[in-house]
Amino acid sequence: MTASALLDVRSVNQMYGSGERRFTAVQDINLSIKEGEFVALVGPSGCGKSTLLRIITGLNKPTSGVVLYRDNVVNGVNPHATIVFQTFALFPWLTVQKNVELALKVRGIPPVERARRAIALLDKVGLDGFENAYPRELSGGMRQKVGFARAMAVEPELLCLDEPFSALDVLSAEALRGELLELWTAGDIPTKAILMVTHNIEEAITLADRIVVMGKEPGHIVADLTVDLPQPRHRKSPEFLAKVDLIYATLAGQTEPEHLELGTAPGEAGRTRSLPDVHAGNLAGLLEALAERPGDRADMYQLVDELKVDSDHLFQLTEAAEVLGFATVAQGDINLTSLGQTFVDASILARKEIFATRLRRLPIFRWLLNMLEKADKHSLEQDVIQSALELEFPPEEAEKQVEVAVNWGRYAELISYDDGKAMIYLEDATKK
Repeated sequence: MTASALLDVRSVNQMYGSGERRFTAVQDINLSIKEGEFVALVGPSGCGKSTLLRIITGLNKPTSGVVLYRDNVVNGVNPHATIVFQTFALFPWLTVQKNVELALKVRGIPPVERARRAIALLDKVGLDGFENAYPRELSGGMRQKVGFARAMAVEPELLCLDEPFSALDVLSAEALRGELLELWTAGDIPTKAILMVTHNIEEAITLADRIVVMGKEPGHIVADLTVDLPQPRHRKSPEFLAKVDLIYATLAGQTEPEHLELGTAPGEAGRTRSLPDVHAGNLAGLLEALAERPGDRADMYQLVDELKVDSDHLFQLTEAAEVLGFATVAQGDINLTSLGQTFVDASILARKEIFATRLRRLPIFRWLLNMLEKADKHSLEQDVIQSALELEFPPEEAEKQVEVAVNWGRYAELISYDDGKAMIYLEDATKK
């Protein structure tokens, strides 16, 4: 018998702003979740994972499209779904038990029943004995357990998790993942399905039955993959590692021809390619690690442990290496190019020159240099450049793009920056 669908997301789009400053966060999202499924949403930062989660729970209304829950259109907050955020969001003046009871109080549950349910849930998540403790007395992992208990107190059919383990230390996160999986597989929680947002690929494969992979600019679904591995899953098994490699390959895609990879300059037709938010020093570290490996290549998932970075940061580093021509990506492998090898072998000053040459080829940076060249005294206020970029990106992203451009430009000795005046200069202009 086929499990019935709890949730259907149909042709959902979410846009922000208006006129020329209108931006698409997620585009043409179609997703179905059935009873008994644990689904993970993975993708790079800025791909709209959390936005989609808020739309599904009814916290955000989509610009277009529809969300159906048990064939009924979701209007407003979905009473059958609840969400656990990455921050603990506990009230510090309330005890652990009172924090859990709060979710029941707003549902009109009588005090005696509230207390009974809260105590039972705290026992279930391993916090028996801490009912009268305050959040300040608990570790991060214990505080997040309170968050889980509070979310489950209202007995949601759909439990939504927004990177619930990302704010925890490694050991606490691992323990809490195991406890959540135990409760879910044993049927000890009333939840019919779980939808989890994460950027941790190994976490997604450990917990989920399905992994929905999202891409960005704008956020869209790239793939919907089944994880057909029995529980408990062993992270060192060949089958597990094959799934990891597949997800990395799906997320990374492959390096496009240069005219597609670089995008266009602001104001030109086509997509303005954003600069990855990484430092030149960290990029050099990636290239050096590749140069030390046989064949100057590596499976991307292996670099996460080797470089001690999370997968999201690795994708940013990889993207930077691609746009600068230092590496190419195909089928989950990253390969050092001959230019990348030249960069690794170069002296400190020669690396700066190579970086500067490649930077001038990037349309968005070429646009910035042209703006500065035409400006009085070859300088512009940071806010002026940011306002111009807000025609291409949302305000927060535009601010980040200015910061990245300044960091890259200073390393390449193409531009300089006065923090006190918030002014950006052509490097040559500051030497006159």
